[in-house]
Amino acid sequence: MPSETAQGSSSRRFLITGAKGFIGAWIVKVLLERGEPSFIFDVDTNIHRLRALLTEEQLAGVSLIRGDVTRLDDVERAVGDNGITHVIHLAALQVPFCAADPPLGALVNVVGTVNVFEAAKRRRDRVRKVVYASSAAVYGPEEYYGDGRVSDDAPLQPATHYGVYKQCNEGTARIYCASDGISSIALRPSTVYGVGRDRGMTSGPTKAIKACVVGRPYTIAFTGKADMQYVRDTASTFIEAALSDLEGARVYTPRGAVVTTDEILAALGRVFPDARKLIRAEGKPIPVASDFDDSSLRRDFPDLPTTPLDKGIAETADIFRRLQRESRLDTSELES
Repeated sequence: MPSETAQGSSSRRFLITGAKGFIGAWIVKVLLERGEPSFIFDVDTNIHRLRALLTEEQLAGVSLIRGDVTRLDDVERAVGDNGITHVIHLAALQVPFCAADPPLGALVNVVGTVNVFEAAKRRRDRVRKVVYASSAAVYGPEEYYGDGRVSDDAPLQPATHYGVYKQCNEGTARIYCASDGISSIALRPSTVYGVGRDRGMTSGPTKAIKACVVGRPYTIAFTGKADMQYVRDTASTFIEAALSDLEGARVYTPRGAVVTTDEILAALGRVFPDARKLIRAEGKPIPVASDFDDSSLRRDFPDLPTTPLDKGIAETADIFRRLQRESRLDTSELES
């Protein structure tokens, strides 16, 4: 597939909104490992997730732009003043926070996304594509779809405010493409896990890995099936989407390891001998389908990585152990 990968990075400048968040921090990490300039845009300067992942030398190569995604002037200034060519938009409030304050959730998740597209439209002389995070939460529960994998074009029946907002953003992208020629790619991650996943409905498996590292009991607050996607794979997918030459308003649903919580517990047990004594799962299933058909994504991006669950857990544990040795492992979220 034609892409910009062969070009020199000097012609590319990435703006990542929400880069101090979980997936955003990993995107910055992978970009830096590839030698790509990164500009991170966020409303505050608390970058603890980035500090957990990056060396001091890497942190020195990050340009931090303080701005509010709900303010169009801030977004447009960040894009225009820094010669941005590629926007990866991740700034959003997670499921519990949208449920607790739906107006604020809509302001950040919906209006913020409109602002990103509007800024790209106004600087279309440089901006080549917008890649943004949708979510598997746009789908309804498993039982809505019957047997077999759920396709990208299956009916969307979100069960949360967050899912509705993400569905709205996909419509926004479609209109900006049809009316203004702004190409975009939406990715619908599911249960992404790895260092930095400390908030949200599906953060339980990552917290369980951390609990195993420190030898503390922990309960994953859902049962049933989940599509476990390792965060480095997710970050790489966002970057490859941004670098592609694909046009239109495209939407893809990645697929990782589709497993039950019993299988997650078993995988933890293979990595940590004491996991069965420490970790359990209880609660209702996640109200979102989990078994997705990623054939269109694999067709258009055939070389994307897929990390096996046991390996992803082990790599996550290794980073947590390093942070523990450095007295930098925050375990406060294990109390909640």
